[in-house]
Amino acid sequence: MSVTQQYLLDTYRAAQHSAPTPPAPGRDDWQAVREVREYGRFRAVVAERPARGRLRAALARFARGGRLSGGAVARTPRPLP
Repeated sequence: MSVTQQYLLDTYRAAQHSAPTPPAPGRDDWQAVREVREYGRFRAVVAERPARGRLRAALARFARGGRLSGGAVARTPRPLP
């Protein structure tokens, strides 16, 4: 069953029981993305890491020393605390 078919079925059931209709699929997707991003920033602050610019910095490090530049980099594992 597709998302649209499930939504139509839920809407029909809500109408039969005089209940409020469910939100349309995809209506709150961007809000969910914003909440996930804010949660990641919150966790970064709690862990005492920079809250902004982490993705761009990680991609830059990856591009300089990772597979995007064509060279393999030997990495040593971090010691366990």
